[in-house]
Amino acid sequence: MTHTVRSRPERCIAVSGGASAQSTAFSSQTYWDQGLRYRRKSNATNDGARIKVGDSPVASATSTLLPLNWVEWIKCTPGQKIAVVGNNASTGSLSITELTD
Repeated sequence: MTHTVRSRPERCIAVSGGASAQSTAFSSQTYWDQGLRYRRKSNATNDGARIKVGDSPVASATSTLLPLNWVEWIKCTPGQKIAVVGNNASTGSLSITELTD
């Protein structure tokens, strides 16, 4: 499958295992997000992040798992946000690139 999209500036959200962190709203031209979560230290068991997209999302232990160093395309609506929380006690960041049609 080939995707023809335009990318917008990348941004990062700090990830922790404690509380859900929420992005600012996606731009009026954003219909896809490409997320990559990474850590600077060694991999831990069950490492990754839990993500949720919505108008006012809160990520939890039951939200979608984004494994460590995994790139994922997520369909969204302009103005929505993404929330993220670590899957365990580790910290890292979620890198987000907004994509337009």
